Amino acid sequence: MSLTEEMRPATAASYASSATNVPTTELPSHAEHPGHGESALPEDKKEEALENLEEDWEDDPLNPRNWSFGKKWTAVSIVSLYTFASPLASSMMAPGLPEVAIRYGITDSTTLAMTLSIFLLSFALGPLILAPLSEIYGRTWILHIGNLFSIAFNFGCAFAPNTGALIGFRFLSGLSGSAPIAIGGGSIGDLFSERDRASAMAVYSLGPLIGPAIGPVAGGFIAQTIGVKYVFVVIAAFNALSSVIGIPLLKETYAPVIRLRLAKHSADPEAAAKRHPALMQAHGNNWHVLWVNITRPVILLTRSFICFILSLYMAFMYGIYYLMFATFASFFSSTYGFRPGVGGLAYLGLGIGFFVATLFGAKFADQVYHKLSERNGGKGKPEMRIPALFFGSFFVPIGLFWYGWSAEAKIHWIMPIIGSGIFGFGDLPIQLYLVDTFTYAASATAAASVFRSLLGFIFPLFGKQMYDRLGFGGANSLLAGLAIVLGIPFPVWIYYKGEAIRARSSLTH
Repeated sequence: MSLTEEMRPATAASYASSATNVPTTELPSHAEHPGHGESALPEDKKEEALENLEEDWEDDPLNPRNWSFGKKWTAVSIVSLYTFASPLASSMMAPGLPEVAIRYGITDSTTLAMTLSIFLLSFALGPLILAPLSEIYGRTWILHIGNLFSIAFNFGCAFAPNTGALIGFRFLSGLSGSAPIAIGGGSIGDLFSERDRASAMAVYSLGPLIGPAIGPVAGGFIAQTIGVKYVFVVIAAFNALSSVIGIPLLKETYAPVIRLRLAKHSADPEAAAKRHPALMQAHGNNWHVLWVNITRPVILLTRSFICFILSLYMAFMYGIYYLMFATFASFFSSTYGFRPGVGGLAYLGLGIGFFVATLFGAKFADQVYHKLSERNGGKGKPEMRIPALFFGSFFVPIGLFWYGWSAEAKIHWIMPIIGSGIFGFGDLPIQLYLVDTFTYAASATAAASVFRSLLGFIFPLFGKQMYDRLGFGGANSLLAGLAIVLGIPFPVWIYYKGEAIRARSSLTH
């Protein structure tokens, strides 16, 4: 059986009823056995039994979709807390980069930028392993263990004796910190149906969006007053606090794993195995499952143009985001004389822009989705998430032009900050479309995270050279032009053609 065949969506008789899926083999259709009433044929009996189990699970209080409002939002809050901690760690050291250069004797701008952006390289690689592991062992303990390792690796960054050790520990802390980025979107999909998940996804998205912008604000004052080493100590302490809250309160959300555990811990495991053949088969060979899941993000990026182009746009935005992180400290210091503490406040423009976009985007996206669903007889489609992206994509080039040319002209310091805020406002979430569209939600978001983090790693490495060569106005004009090409025509095309493309794909609902 080919990988594509293994990834084919399950039929109605499968156990993938929670929007995060376990592949199964198709069962015979009732159409092949004409007649009325219950059939005495063994195959029909098997199918009827499986369908009854499926119906029972839909109403089972253990099904995460049926949890109480409080229990669901407790899970969303903890996943969001974990997701806030790792992006916070990715950028909190940014205002302290000049001190890092002095402390470790770094004179090369690319090496200095790498101490910041190497975190993003492991952010790209981690989801390839952690997302599939979450579909074998469940989401919760992958999140907990990743957070615990982050505590240790951030202490390693704090006490690193040389540049190589600092880069190594930054890489490892990014690897462990990628767990909530890889898994969080899938956890939201576990808890809420397509119609109800926009608000929860908006809360979850706050971490990756505003965490990197808030981090430098605190990091600047910490680096200026007690030293850049304590930036990492504070991050480790925040991770520890997250674990103290999360470990006792966060319960497993992935339905197939919950059902598998219930089956294995039943009074008669052999009988349970017969009642849950799809679950047992899917989780029988973990190495095989791990391999299939590791290759899924690559398959999604290379065989789904929709996944590729949306992930590319997200990655491009993220690359610019970290390009700003890597260059803000030196720009505001040399142009406006900002010290690290005050320099950290320059990142607030981005943070406020992302925060407003998240609040506005969730409400706007929900309203548009429900309105279009009503026009479609109450049936929602993933493409109904795209209009919010239309709106946001116009603000991205405006913000980049504003930031670039105000920085080039060296006018009042508030003007570049306002420009960065307009850019941040244009970055409305795309993940909802990926979660709604692809059969394997966690793998789809992992694919986007891989692409996004790779560009987040690469862009800062050439940022200083690009700005030195083209100037802030010319370089940001180039980025704005690319944002127009990626952010405007392709979403329009997906809105009108996405449903037809999904119908031809084995990777989508």
